[in-house]
Amino acid sequence: MSEETHPRSAEIDGLDTIELLRLMNAEDGRAVEAVSTRLGAIAAAVDGIALRLSAGGRLHYFGAGTSGRLGALDAAECAPTFGVDP
Repeated sequence: MSEETHPRSAEIDGLDTIELLRLMNAEDGRAVEAVSTRLGAIAAAVDGIALRLSAGGRLHYFGAGTSGRLGALDAAECAPTFGVDP
């Protein structure tokens, strides 16, 4: 669940600036590493999505709160970035 305290940031309020930045950078690196282990599956998903879109499929965004707002922002970029009908 994403609403729990992250165990490696439990003492975040007591960190000085450089310690905070090191923690943030390390956690960013963990995300990059996690994605790198799944590139084959991500490529297969992208190829499948592209195939469906090129055959007339539609892209739907779903989300609530911040996820919903980020989805709306991303969706707003589809027309100018990819030349699709808004």
